[in-house]
Amino acid sequence: MAESAELKRPGLGVWILAARPRTLTAAVTPVVVGTAVAASQASFRPLPALAALFSAISLQIGTNLANDYHDFERGADTHERVGPRRVTQSGLVPPRTVRAAAIGMFALAFVLGIYLTVVGGWPIFVVGIASIAAGWAYTGGPWPLGYHGLGDAFVFVFFGLVAVTGTVYVQSHSVPPAAWIAAVPVGALATAILVVNNLRDIVTDAKAGKRTLATRIGPGRTRAQYVLLLAVAFTAPFLLAGVATPWALLPLAALPLAIPPLRLVLRQSGGALNPALGGTARLQIVYGALLAIGLWR
Repeated sequence: MAESAELKRPGLGVWILAARPRTLTAAVTPVVVGTAVAASQASFRPLPALAALFSAISLQIGTNLANDYHDFERGADTHERVGPRRVTQSGLVPPRTVRAAAIGMFALAFVLGIYLTVVGGWPIFVVGIASIAAGWAYTGGPWPLGYHGLGDAFVFVFFGLVAVTGTVYVQSHSVPPAAWIAAVPVGALATAILVVNNLRDIVTDAKAGKRTLATRIGPGRTRAQYVLLLAVAFTAPFLLAGVATPWALLPLAALPLAIPPLRLVLRQSGGALNPALGGTARLQIVYGALLAIGLWR
């Protein structure tokens, strides 16, 4: 019996699948950009920057695991799912184990947040608690944000505004105008990833009663939302150049990467949008890297 139980334990590959590594660009990019802003202010601090990075990754993985668990419990993940495999719905990991893993990742983020609070002060504690609560409440709790059309706002605020400015603040104890402006395209591209995901799942989400913004406004307006988010991302560098340096225009070089996923979003639906999801994530990480280089110079 013990040997049988051992064989049933999920391996590392299963947990990597559950963590959804392709989504981690949404956690890494704002910290990289925020650190570049801090460096431009001669306030770069490596230990707080690393702690912010691992805290953001822990929050992202915790949110992914919580989504995996809650979507299964609420019946949103079924055999009709067209997205990447979910470990709870597919039976690879028991629901209680996925839930415990999500709590563990949020706990790790909390521990890292204690150090960041010591370094950055009480505003960081407030931001950290709000981020953990929002990560769980995205699909969990009595009024899940993602089921009431607020997922897009959640991503823009927490993976854009909060993550970038928080990373700057914990290093420099101030938030210059460049940080707020830089946070906008970062949040816009993170939201664009979610938009592709929700557009792909619009039919199955509607059947399951998951009222994402995409199910509320329909596919046509969701595609327009994606276009708007890209437009915001590629307009922001011009505003940044006015408060930073002309090097802030460097992210415009990522524009060619936006074309393939944009074409797919405008023309495809369902599982055919999976490449657009990966393409938008790649766009975000390249855009973020170029933005960080431009701000650091």
